[in-house]
Amino acid sequence: MVETHDIARPPAELSAALAAIGSATASAELSRMGIRSAFIRGPVTVTPGVRVAGPALTLQFLPKREDLYPVDEYEEPEKQLHRHVMYHAQPGDMIVVDARGDMGSGVFGEMMLTYFKGRGGAGVVVDGCLRDIGEAKKLGLGLWIRGATPNYHAQTDIVPTAVNVPVACGGTIVEPGDIVVADDDGAVVVPVKLAPALVAVAREHAEWEEFSRLRLSQGGDLRLYYPLSDEARPEYERWRAEQGKG
Repeated sequence: MVETHDIARPPAELSAALAAIGSATASAELSRMGIRSAFIRGPVTVTPGVRVAGPALTLQFLPKREDLYPVDEYEEPEKQLHRHVMYHAQPGDMIVVDARGDMGSGVFGEMMLTYFKGRGGAGVVVDGCLRDIGEAKKLGLGLWIRGATPNYHAQTDIVPTAVNVPVACGGTIVEPGDIVVADDDGAVVVPVKLAPALVAVAREHAEWEEFSRLRLSQGGDLRLYYPLSDEARPEYERWRAEQGKG
């Protein structure tokens, strides 16, 4: 019998706060905190307008060796670990897949993703492909992938080998339970221990950007308002008070 471990999940409120921040601000502030690049390179959204954040369930693929893995899609399904990562799914979870950038294997198809959606899953990030992409995009999940293929998960060159272990997805390490923030700009990995501090600094960043955006839309001086200059800060603080943000 195959057994895989679940993840430790941070408070849902933390994920919700990071979703409100978005990937661009998360990436920039993490850089200032010492994480040079938390961006998962390669996967892009195929569900524009979706912004989600949640703890990462991870799935690792390795190169296929036929004597070690069943060849048929439905042979011994309970030994196929791409199923087991979904068995752990809880509301708000993200699945992050190290599929080695492979463009020939569809890690999940419509049926598997339907199950994940039914479990309350929020999104999937795959350094590789999905299949049944037309139907998958109708499910309401956030999907960040390299592309689509008609092939099933182990049809060609890779096979799933581990669940909820550290993976390298798009050149970035993802630990099980890390919070993944994903939107139209891509997916960013937030280490859980840095998440509360990130939320605090990002909220302040979002506030002054809201003010600066307003002033720039009114023809304000870019040099004065972006980034917010010391000269403009008193005006910003008055605006905060007027908005009830003080």
